[in-house]
This record gives sequence, structure tokens and C-alpha cells, in this order.
Amino acid sequence: MEPLSGKTYSLCHDSLTSDRYFNTIKELADACLQEYSFDEKELLSRLRKASRHKSPWRKLFGKDTANGLNAFIEKILTPSLSIYTRGVKGHLKHLSLMGRFDSTLRTTETQYHLYMLEIELVNRIYWEDFKGSAYKFALLPHCLREFRLKCQAGPGDIEHICKGCAKECYIHQGSRILRAYGVKPYISITMDQERLLKEVKEKHGRVGVLGIACIPELARGMRLAIHLGIPPIGVPLDANRCSRWMGTAHESSFNLKKLKDLLLSE
Repeated sequence: MEPLSGKTYSLCHDSLTSDRYFNTIKELADACLQEYSFDEKELLSRLRKASRHKSPWRKLFGKDTANGLNAFIEKILTPSLSIYTRGVKGHLKHLSLMGRFDSTLRTTETQYHLYMLEIELVNRIYWEDFKGSAYKFALLPHCLREFRLKCQAGPGDIEHICKGCAKECYIHQGSRILRAYGVKPYISITMDQERLLKEVKEKHGRVGVLGIACIPELARGMRLAIHLGIPPIGVPLDANRCSRWMGTAHESSFNLKKLKDLLLSE
């Protein structure tokens, strides 16, 4: 077996699992919070503002790159995470004219690193609210299905549901874990996620959502959920390998251990 490789990022890097990545991003979040006087929500707010710009930190944290959060990003965050985002520059260099109008496809390497830290912080900030939700559900991407077999998933009450037809399938494995912790798993098919989230919240009231997606889409999905008053948590895919990125669909994966650890968080 070889490490899973994505179009722009690969959390496994030179390993068969993404365990080292999750240890790294946890340590980076801890170091950043310890170094500066921000609490988690203040840091999250600054990161979200920063990721809207191509070269964000100089605009938001001052021109002096020797001090402040900008120094942390340039000297610690980027060097620590660049091994996972080696495909970004090549992808952007060869991005089609149409692709340049897609904010997800044109995500820069700096934005990837900020999104990574943002996802870690969102998980910390919103886990308790997610845990306390009366109705918890998860959205898994269809690229996690087992490609060698015909998927037997069918429509459920809000989205498609896994029928457990293949033990090796990451949707099946993830769904079993989620059900064990009281989270209803669905395969994300609907493109209009805002409408879907609004409908679920209207039906169930106190709702929490767990997302599994590529890094840019997970970060933006979390922002949407927060905007709608729904506490989110999530796990990024090990690599971005769907047809949107690769041209043709390729199987992907995510860290099952991280999913369990997230659901067990205290």
C-alpha cells in the first residue's frame, strides 16, 4: 500500500494513516493559544477573517512580521503544515479559466493551513453544544463509498443512508461508529446544504451536525452551520480525490480513530 494522495493536500503525507497530522494540528492549536492572549473564540474569529485574503496576516495582524500572530503563521504554522499541502501550487498553476471562478478550487496554500487550524478550533469550541443537542446527525461524502461494488445506499428521511453492503467501505465503517454514539449518519447528496440544515433544524429544534469533507468544504460547511445556529464538529478527508478536484472520481478515506476520539471528547 502507498500513502493516499490528493489533488492539493494529503494528510497521510508519507504514512498510511493521518494520525501524525492530527497530533500536529492539536499541538499547533495548543501552542498558538498558549503564546498569545486570545481565547479560542477570538482566535477563531481572527483566523476566519484572515483566510478570506491571499496574503492575510499582514493586513489583519500588522506589518511587523517579527511579532504577533502573523509571526506564528509564517514561522510555525506554515512550515509545520506545508508537507501536507504540496500539491496546491501545481494545482493553482494549471487551474482552468472556469476553475478560477470557483472559490473552493482556487484555495491557496495559506488558506489551507488556516482552515486546518480553524477546523481544530471549531471542534474544541462547539463540541459541548454538539454533545448536548437533542438530534445529532452526520453528513458523509459519497466519495467514501467502496468503488469496486455497486453502492446499495438509498433515500432516507433527509438524505441517503448506508445499507451496509460492504464492510471495507468507509461510509459503512463510519456509519457504524456514528450510530454507536447516537449520531444518525447520512450520505450527502443534496447540493443546497443551507436548505437542508434549515429543514433539519426546523424539524428537530436543538440540532448538532458532524461533517466529513475535504478541508475547504468542511471549513465552509462549519461556518454555514454556525451561522444557522447549529453547533458543528467534523473530520477532514485524508485527501481530496473526488471528480471535482481530479476530473474523475477516486476513492477517498478519513481517519476512523479521529472520529472515535472526537465523539469521545471530554
